[in-house]
Amino acid sequence: MGKVKTVFICNECGYEHPKWIGKCPKCGNWNSFEECETFIPDSRKKAGAPANSPILLSDQSLPPAGRIVTDISELDRVLGGGIFSASVNLIAGDPGVGKSTLLLQMAGGLSRKGISVLYISAEESFWQIQERARRLKADQLSLPILIETDLDNILSQIEQKKPDVVIIDSIQAIFSQEVSGTSGNISQVRECSSRLFRSAKENGWSLFLVGHITKEGSIAGPKLLEHMVDVVIYFEGDTLYQYRILRSLKNRFGPSHEIGLFVMESE
Repeated sequence: MGKVKTVFICNECGYEHPKWIGKCPKCGNWNSFEECETFIPDSRKKAGAPANSPILLSDQSLPPAGRIVTDISELDRVLGGGIFSASVNLIAGDPGVGKSTLLLQMAGGLSRKGISVLYISAEESFWQIQERARRLKADQLSLPILIETDLDNILSQIEQKKPDVVIIDSIQAIFSQEVSGTSGNISQVRECSSRLFRSAKENGWSLFLVGHITKEGSIAGPKLLEHMVDVVIYFEGDTLYQYRILRSLKNRFGPSHEIGLFVMESE
């Protein structure tokens, strides 16, 4: 069994300290530390658990990592040519800007191509998503929708379905029973993200996370989240107008600061 440790985490950069301090020594922000409880798993190796072994760079037996083309050309370009295998992608934007619409449109396109997608909604009901799918003409697709907020149940469903791509809308609404506090606080976002990242990398499925934007214009949750993911994309635009800009701020698999232009229409 593991144990719970209390630490203080800077909500700007993710720096940890055993006690509360006024100024973060890493990013320099004042009064940015919050008390959090972190679950520490037992370090003793479980009996029969397989161990990872080093792989030689010269090993040609492994298939090369590929990309999944979404057929949304502007999105593919921002991603660097498509969805990279086992990548973790964070899409952030203001409420109502169209993050869920874009990802559901992407999921529908992938499903038509025979690519397995699991769409997980932690904030909207099935009927809200179904109505959006009708507008996108995707309501007749065999696209599994999971309405769930518990991390253990989500990981269990992913293990059963074995999808190629997982979409979680949004990471701030997911919670783990192993961590105290409500969903959205630093401890919850950090723990849920870490376990999802680890599962995606170990099992080879690609992950898309939706992140909300705060009034200050940054992604809600610890700044550490941006450092952990492979791709950070901002979806920008005024909800009173049609045009949206998809902007890449970080991309480990392609050029950063690439943009895609979208028009939000009734369909």
